[in-house]
Amino acid sequence: MSNLSVQLSDSLYKSLQELAKQDGISIDQFVATAVAEKIAALTTENLSRGVSKARQSRKIRRSFSKSTRY
Repeated sequence: MSNLSVQLSDSLYKSLQELAKQDGISIDQFVATAVAEKIAALTTENLSRGVSKARQSRKIRRSFSKSTRY
């Protein structure tokens, strides 16, 4: 495990405290879960973009190969 020191505005910290309490978890657990969820969302988005770009590249190559046929 690694330690992380983060500075938050007073209002953000207050919201963090309240939400962690509502969920019945520690602030550390809340932050770790939030970071994990954000990483998962961005990873999924990046993978989706990669698949989309790969599909687009294949379409372009197919279109180009069709247009270069005699």
